[in-house]
This record gives sequence, C-alpha cells and structure tokens, in this order.
Amino acid sequence: MTKIVRSKNLSLAGKRVQTFQRLSGRKKFLNVILALFLLSGSLPVLGQALKVNELEYFEKTGVNIMVFSSEYNGMFFDEKTAAVEIIQHGVRTSTGGAVRLQNTPEQWDLVPKLIDRKVVSENNSIEVTLRYDELDFESKLLVTAKDEGIEINVFLDEPLPEKLQGKAGFNLEFLPSAYFEKMYLMDGKPGTFPRYPSSDTKIEPGSNKIHQFGGHTTFDNRGKDEFIVPFPLASGNTLVMAPEDTERLIKIKSETELMLFDGRNVAQNGWYIVRSLLPSDKTGKVLSWYLEPNAIDNWVRKPVIGFSQVGYVPDQEKVAVIELDKNDTLLKTATVFQVNEKGNYVEKLKGEVKVWGDYLRYNYAKFDFSEIEEPGIYCIQYGDQLTNTFAIGPDVFDEIWQPTFDVWFPVQMDHMQVNEAYRTWHGEPYKDDCLQAPLNHQHFDGYQQGPTTDTKYKPFERIPGMAVGGWFDAGDFDIQTGSHNSVITDFVGLWEQFGVDRDQTYINQETRYVDIHRPDGQPDILQQIEHGVLNLVAQVENIGHPVRGIIVPNLHQYHHLGDAMTETDNLPYNPNLKPFETDGVSSGTMDDRWAFTNRSSFLDYQTAATLAAASRALKAYNNELADKCLKYAVKLLNEADEAIKNNVDNSENWMRRMARGADLSTVLELYITTKEQKYLDRFEEKLWTILDQPTGNRDFGQMFFASRSLNPALKAIPYMDEAYKTKLKGYIVKYKESLEAMEENNPYGVPISASGWGGSGMVVNAAITNYHAHKAFPDVIDKKYVFKGLNFIFGCHPYSNISFVNAVGTKSKRVAYGNNRADFTTIAGGIVPGLLLLKPDFFENKDDWPFLWGENEVTIGGSAEYIFLSHAVLDLVSN
Repeated sequence: MTKIVRSKNLSLAGKRVQTFQRLSGRKKFLNVILALFLLSGSLPVLGQALKVNELEYFEKTGVNIMVFSSEYNGMFFDEKTAAVEIIQHGVRTSTGGAVRLQNTPEQWDLVPKLIDRKVVSENNSIEVTLRYDELDFESKLLVTAKDEGIEINVFLDEPLPEKLQGKAGFNLEFLPSAYFEKMYLMDGKPGTFPRYPSSDTKIEPGSNKIHQFGGHTTFDNRGKDEFIVPFPLASGNTLVMAPEDTERLIKIKSETELMLFDGRNVAQNGWYIVRSLLPSDKTGKVLSWYLEPNAIDNWVRKPVIGFSQVGYVPDQEKVAVIELDKNDTLLKTATVFQVNEKGNYVEKLKGEVKVWGDYLRYNYAKFDFSEIEEPGIYCIQYGDQLTNTFAIGPDVFDEIWQPTFDVWFPVQMDHMQVNEAYRTWHGEPYKDDCLQAPLNHQHFDGYQQGPTTDTKYKPFERIPGMAVGGWFDAGDFDIQTGSHNSVITDFVGLWEQFGVDRDQTYINQETRYVDIHRPDGQPDILQQIEHGVLNLVAQVENIGHPVRGIIVPNLHQYHHLGDAMTETDNLPYNPNLKPFETDGVSSGTMDDRWAFTNRSSFLDYQTAATLAAASRALKAYNNELADKCLKYAVKLLNEADEAIKNNVDNSENWMRRMARGADLSTVLELYITTKEQKYLDRFEEKLWTILDQPTGNRDFGQMFFASRSLNPALKAIPYMDEAYKTKLKGYIVKYKESLEAMEENNPYGVPISASGWGGSGMVVNAAITNYHAHKAFPDVIDKKYVFKGLNFIFGCHPYSNISFVNAVGTKSKRVAYGNNRADFTTIAGGIVPGLLLLKPDFFENKDDWPFLWGENEVTIGGSAEYIFLSHAVLDLVSN
C-alpha cells in the first residue's frame, strides 16, 4: 500500500492533488509520482514572470517574494523575519522592506504596524497599509509583478511630516553572509561587500534621532546626547548585487537615489541596507523601485537527505527522510555505502525510496535502511547527492551529552570566573547584584513590574545577598527563575534516575572559580545542582519569594557581547555619587541588574517542586542547603495555596493562568522527599481532573499537556497501587493517538513548531515524555517515538541535515546565538531552537548568520532537557 499522506498545511502542489489520497500497487507508483509533480505546476519557462500564488506570495521557479506574510513583532520589534522578504534559489536573502525612520535601523528602533493587507491575484499585486502610532504616520506599499521582477511603490495620503523629513525612507535589507566575498555595481561602478564593517560614520545630536523603545538607546553615549550615523557605501540609481553569482544576482532601479549602507557599523546583527529617502512635499505615489531577482532557468533545489549525524545503534529503526523541490522527480532507489579501512566505498544496500507526500512547500519521501546493523562508517547516496559519513555502532550515543554538560553549562555559570585551559570564558560577573525594579515598568526583554514590589524594598533599593549562583539564561546574561527550576529538576532526575556522577569540572564556590576539563573529586551534577539552588534559596531568603528574573536595566547593556564581567562595573550602585564616579567600593553608575519581583503563585509552586527535589540530591553533599530547600519548599507551597485561595497574584497574565494545576509536581516531589501521605492524597485527587481537561490544538496542546501532566503522572507510578497504573494506561492510549496523528501530520513524526521560536525544545520534551511512557507501558508506546526525537535534533529534519547540537555529530551547527555570536562561533554542546517557520510555508535555520535568536539561541532549559533525553536513549540502548 502506497499512501500519500496529507498535511494540514497544504502547499500549492498539495492543493492540486487532493484526489490522490490513497493509491495501491507497485504498478501505480510511477504514475503517482508523475501526477504529484506534473500537477504541481507547469514546467518552468524562460523569462518566467512572478505570480501571486494560492498562499498569497509571489512565486516563480527559483524565486519567492513574500510581502508582509509575517509582521514585525511587537515584543522584540525587528526580528529580521518580516515585511518584504526574498527567497532566492531556496535561501532567504532579504528582509525588511518598509518605510523606516533610520538609515540603518536597529532591533529596538520603531517598526511600523500592519494595518491592512490586500491581495489582488488577478493583478498580481499585494497592497499593505503601515502605521507608526507613535508618530501618527501612515504609508501604503503596493507591490506588483512587472516584467521578470516586481515594482515597489510607496504612497502617502498626506505630505511627509516635518519631523520625518530626511528621516523616513523605504528600506530593504540584505543578509550579509549571503553576499560576503561578492561585489556590486552602483551605476556601473564596482564595489565589494565588506566582510567586516569598516565604512565611515559620523556623530549626530540625539535631537535628530527618532527614539527607540521606551526612550532607551542602544548607544552607550556616556552621558552625551548623540548617536552614530553611517555614511553609505555607495549611491546611485541602479544597483546590481552579486553580478558574478547567478544565485544571488539582484537588480534594483529607481529614479530616486538608492543608497547602500552597512548596518553592522551600528550593530553586529545589522544587515546590508538599500534605502531611498521619501520626498518632503509630495502625496500619492512618492517612490518607485523596480526590483529583479535573477532566476536560474529550470532551477531545482537539491534534495536534502535527512539522517542522524551522530548515527545509529545496530537494532535501531533507520529511516532517512528526503526533502524534494516540488519540480523535482522522485528517484526509485537510494544506496547505502560502507567506508572501509582502506577508504573504499562498498555498497551495502540498494533500497526502494517510498513517497510520503507533501508538507508545506516541499515533497517528501523515505528511505528505510534499518536492515544494516554491522558497526562501521556509512553514507547515503540519492541521485548525485552523497551525504557525509555517519556511524553505526553500539556506543554512538555514549558521549553525545558530554560537551553540553562539560563545557556549555560551566560557561553559563553566573557569579563565577570560568576558565578552560588557556582560555578564560569570563571573569566573575555581577558582584553588584541587584536592585529592586521600579514600579509600573515594562522592560524591553518582556519583564514587567506592576504597581507594587511585593517586597520590603523600595524601587532602586539594593537587595542584599543576591550575588551568588545561577546560570545565564541563554545568549544574554539574565537570571530566569523558571528556567532554573527546569534545569535543576532535570539535573536531579539525571542523578536519581541514571546515576550520573561524571567529574570533569573544577567548581569552587568559595573562590568563585570554575576550570573546565579539570576533575576535582566531586560529582559535577551535584555541584551544578548546588549552584542553581544557591540563587533560588537566595531569592527566598533575601527577597521573600522566587522572582520572575534579574536583568540589566539599560538597552546599551542588554546587547552586550563578550565577557559578562564587563556588562556592569561590578560595583554596587551608590546614589550619592555622580554617574561614572566611584569611591573604590561603590559607583554612581546605575548599571546594576534589576530584580522583577511581582509574586507569582505559579512560580512559587514551580520553585517549591524544584527545591523539594533538590533537597534529596543535596542530602549528604550539602546538608545545610538541603535542609533549607525542604523548608522553603513547604513554605512556598503553603503561601501559594493561600494566594490562590484569596485570589492574590500580581504576576503577568500568562503566569496567573498557569498557576492552577501547577501544584501537581510540587506535592508529588514533597511526597517523594518526606513520604507524608497528605501530599500523595492531594496529588491523586487533582491529577485526574487535570488529565481530563481538553488539550486544544492537537499538535502543540497535546505535547504541552503531556509535559505538565503526563510526566508527573508517570513519575508517580512507583508510589501508587496497580489500580492507579491501570487507570493511567487509558490516558497513555489516548496520548498514543496524538503520536500517530503526528506521523500523518509531517514526515518526521514529531511536533514541529509553527511559532516564532524554533521547535527543538518541543521535540525533545515530547521525546522525554515518550520515554517515560514507554518505560511504564512498553506495550502501548514504542521506543521508536523516543529515537525519532533525537534523530530530528541530530539532522533528520527539514531545510538541512546538520545536527542542532553544537559540536555533536559529524556535521553540526557552526554558529549559534551565544554570548560569542559576534565571532561567528559556538559554545560546544548547546542545542539551538532549530527550525523557524516563516509564514506561510518556509522553514529556515541559518548556519552562516548567528544573530537570529528564534533559530540559533541556546537556552539552559533546552540544553538540560537534551542531556536528560540523551541518558533516556542510553538507558533504552543498554536495556
């Protein structure tokens, strides 16, 4: 039986083949493929014009142009994933494309809001209305297919306001890494796209600038009201980009002057920008560009052969997923070669490639090579594509977690100097932690402080005792308590369930010193649990309760890259001194991090669960801290119960919604620690009500439901009777239905995120749930659902086949959004978010540009879960 599986997100090709639901018989195989690809569109023709397709973007062979398919993000402003975007020969090379207010706008500069979007397919045009509410200014953008490109016209109903004259212009941004080592022609004059920003700049008074979010500035002006303005690299009326590269060649023509800027002069994450200023005294059509991206005749994207870069254990299911351009023709077979000790490629299997169907913009097929079990080095050939090598062997997973645990987590340790051989990753940072955040404040990173502090401290008052423990949350340097809870809980699980006692790191809390690759005679896992717990306990002791987060107050600090020790002056703020004045022990510079302290019942419950679990792990290692953990866990549970009862919670809306039901893990952990029956009774009383709640969206909702409810339910099995396990099995059977539905939803059979953050974390979390479910109910949940998650992370995923874990696997991520991202490098072991879906149908994970955090930012929570999943797989392999 050959099955064309339908996805919810139908591509243009998929919408035209809905009659082909099920076809049987090998004789029909070629007919199915022929129908699938012929019906996906006409054969490409020379000089093909762009047309608005059924997914409402411009398309022709080799080129797509999206016009506000995605909007600017109100939370993080310009994420470089919105407005007018060009996908040229399978690579997104441009973003932006709107009226902007700076030559080289930064992330936090004002962005226009999309008011209206109209698609007129018969005219091959898309019109959008954009508005700056802050300036009461609107513009219209009309993009129309013309010749072999598009015409971009800007319309104004009213003349440009005086305060925007010389500032408002149409910008289109181009990815620097796509044009490195390439040239351009401006009115026929050649120039080179600089590898590193080095063009001229000038300083202008702050009064000339349209201010950034909340009146902040990303420029550390040391008290001077001024900002940096780059000069253009070139100006003229006709720009030809990369004329020597047919895949990147783009022509732009305008009667209004075109200016080419390098945005990296102002910010390392800036792009090359083409810009034309709007005239001061016109209405109606005020600007017109003709833009023509080159399209290679009959271009077909090369297949992507998805497989695990780490490899496979001998008896594991081994299925490569082949991603195909919709104009490609599926080949009948693929081949597996073994590379022997003489360097010869020996054919081991030639097998059938089976069609799966379409998913988003591509078609998919699968190649099963599970029958190969002999340990060795292998590669896969499909057509003229030969993959890099990978391993098959019983020990391929043994060391996959070690870079994350031995390198990445030590580098993230806050309040410590961290050294590795000849390299110092960072000095001891944030000795000046921390100040109470001011009232009614919206922070640029999403934190909020409400009308009260929920503490005994006044705004900007020092909170003592907080310069201890914790990890940098991600590529920035804040403390996020929720993430700490997740990490510590996973680390306790590693200690209790898998007995992880590796010692490869020297950690000394007295001297605040960490040395990587230097054993010190203590299990690293206990030292890391201790390090995280020290900050949680400090919050409860000195603030009174767990807090949402601790973060720098200034935007010019927040984008800091490099040694964390230099993000502040490391001296406590002294209001009696002038800015940048110091008496040697304090400073008049208010650069100290702020604690956002509105109390959250959800965070109280979550932290109580974490501390209850940590108290067990720390027993006999640090008894005093273990006792504090248990005492504060009980305290937080009781106080959260009281807050829920009295409906008192000043936290953010989403946290208030999460609070009810958050006590499930708390009472279970307290029971496991204390064996007091009252906690277990409360757990079981509430569990079934929560499990019976509707889960919403089948993809995301089911997995989120599983992580919050099924995991503690499964963890409780050893402490319950047989009737409990029998009842729980019914929910696991229901959960399996969602796993089977996932296999029909996409060819990888895992929950792939469609949000603004890549979905690696969701995939790993689901695989962990599947592990627990398999261990408890192996007759219901097959272990393949665990391996699918790990295979996806290691390369069996859309867009590319690289491992999403830095330095793990034969071919892994080369760049990541860490604190060293300006160097275009990684910290070994970090797991990136992975695939970002750019609406409506384009998955992306750039490995030549680290600054897209939704694709490349590593977090402590995701990395700890990855370590746990690695040990779950090792457990399955060993058994």
